[in-house]
Amino acid sequence: MPQPSAGRSASTAPSARTIAGLPGRGSLAVWQGFIASLCMMAGGLGVGWMASGSSLIRVPFFIFLRDNPFLVVSCTVLVTFGGLFLVRSWLRLGQRVGDWSFVHPAALCRIAALWCAPLMLTFPLFSRDVYAYIGQGRLMIAGLNPYVNGISALNNYHNLGPDSLWTEAPTPYGPLFLWIEQGIVWISGGNLEIAIALFRIVAALGVALCAVAVIGLARHYGLQTARTLWLTVANPLFVINFVASIHNDSLMLGLVLLGLLATVRGRPVLGVVTVTLSIGIKPITLIALPFIGLIWAGRQAGWGRKISCWALTLLISGGILTLEGALTGFWFGWLPAMTTSGTIWTWYAPFGLLSITAATLVQYVNGPGDVVGEVIKGIGRGLGMIVALWYVFRGSYDRIVLRMALALTAVVVTAAAIQPWYVTWLAAFFALAGVAEGWYLRAYYFATVFFTVIALTDQLDVFDWIPLVAIRAVAIVLSVIFVAYMMFWDWKTRSLFTRLAPLKRAPAAR
Repeated sequence: MPQPSAGRSASTAPSARTIAGLPGRGSLAVWQGFIASLCMMAGGLGVGWMASGSSLIRVPFFIFLRDNPFLVVSCTVLVTFGGLFLVRSWLRLGQRVGDWSFVHPAALCRIAALWCAPLMLTFPLFSRDVYAYIGQGRLMIAGLNPYVNGISALNNYHNLGPDSLWTEAPTPYGPLFLWIEQGIVWISGGNLEIAIALFRIVAALGVALCAVAVIGLARHYGLQTARTLWLTVANPLFVINFVASIHNDSLMLGLVLLGLLATVRGRPVLGVVTVTLSIGIKPITLIALPFIGLIWAGRQAGWGRKISCWALTLLISGGILTLEGALTGFWFGWLPAMTTSGTIWTWYAPFGLLSITAATLVQYVNGPGDVVGEVIKGIGRGLGMIVALWYVFRGSYDRIVLRMALALTAVVVTAAAIQPWYVTWLAAFFALAGVAEGWYLRAYYFATVFFTVIALTDQLDVFDWIPLVAIRAVAIVLSVIFVAYMMFWDWKTRSLFTRLAPLKRAPAAR
């Protein structure tokens, strides 16, 4: 554990033992975050996603909890308050620690585990993608191709609880995750609750992999390890989107970061293999491969060596993906499934908003609105790839992680839909690029708050006879009030959003 520098007096130097354990003022923020997580857990029992085929839907306790409008509103308040109180606890933790060089990384891992633990025990929150995972696993067991068949190919598929958008759509996931889906459905024996618990364990394992990789990468790049963990695995976006919502992005991100760690440690072949495993979860991490090749080539590499390393990277990764495709029998079916444009768009995604606005206006004058919308989405995807390629070929070797972050950001920002869990990918890479104090860190705060609010107000599960619009309005109004309080009235946190501070790089590890 780092020790105080010799130049610091005993009277002013913080106690390494005290801060590493985070007692007193530091531990208060930790336990506040735990209370926030407990609130989300309790509220999730009433408004978390429960499939109609669940054996728990007939339990009197859950019927009482979900059939009473007052209790549904109460659960909504608990979930929303808990998520925002977790954000405030995270911010206060950063303020109270102050000097991260005296905090052991294990302390942040324990904090993240403490905040995640209650959410392991509630229904899926803010997303029902896990029910799509179960449906796709059943497709695999039935011998159907998930890249061709939607979940609607299954008998009584509505009882599985997936979003209607998934019922006809092919899966965008890689072959490795198809095997995970198939294995979990087989182990669970068709029991939805057991399958959900197993998928949540997989998501938590992904968070653990992220923690291991972040520790190694932060040390390699000279960043304060504990601070970088605070920015990533202890960030509410990680806790909510990975554990509460049970997204496979945690496993995807953990593997790609481990691949990056292996490469910077001089084991590029292992790095390529690990990143390819990440592609087998969600193919979006294909973007990382050319950067892995650049690190393999080395700082002083000329174009000849760069091209050679790119070729070796493509050969190894392509060979593994071909083998996976041959074993599943689906080959590269994920390629067209990944590039197929869906109907989802979000109002805060520039090209999503532009495409739906243009399509509506064109349809208003009896024009081909759908075609116009698809063209705009295609332009966005193309622009994103062009910018990503720019960062592959241009930029300093010393800023290669930042280039990776910017390339991934270009692809995410130009998509028609930007989901809150996409931002966790960006948060991890920007944190490893070194989030400076001042405006850079403030932007990180704003992004965390904004996308946490988006998650909290997006998807809640209520009975059809209870007006969903009113329930969402409760979540939105409470979110606006809480965020306004943190930014403008709470004298402890408002300075984080309004106070001007000089820009400086995050301090290096000691």
